[in-house]
Amino acid sequence: MSSQVSAIEVITHPQVVERSLTKSQLRRIYTMRQLRWSDNHAITVFVLPSQDALHQRFAKERLQIFPYQLNRIWHKLTYSGLGVAPAVVKSEQELIQAVSNTPGAIGYISEATLIKLSQSYNNFSQGALNMDDGQKVSVKGVINVVKIKD
Repeated sequence: MSSQVSAIEVITHPQVVERSLTKSQLRRIYTMRQLRWSDNHAITVFVLPSQDALHQRFAKERLQIFPYQLNRIWHKLTYSGLGVAPAVVKSEQELIQAVSNTPGAIGYISEATLIKLSQSYNNFSQGALNMDDGQKVSVKGVINVVKIKD
């Protein structure tokens, strides 16, 4: 097993004004306690399925919370009627597509996927990016990478 695991990048829709977030802001967004950006636009949170390895790493490394605790928070909000859980997408490619097409959106991808996306973007000619699995990701909106501060 490789000790060099790729980093996890937080991405947002291009219209999101924040270029950096603190760890606590990121945790508040993903636990659905912060619902708006600083410019008062609604935040739409996208996540990968709970059993996805990247989602589990994101929860532990970036949010410093266990994935099951995150699920518990989301279930409590949903079933109490006090909020909604994040939108779950099937793959990193779908997550990129969802974030780039949804104003105010936030999500996360692996650094390796971001590198592939950047390379594809630099080589694109037809207005769409080809990912490894043959799926195309639109470049219409592209994405922002957000820095996470302590």
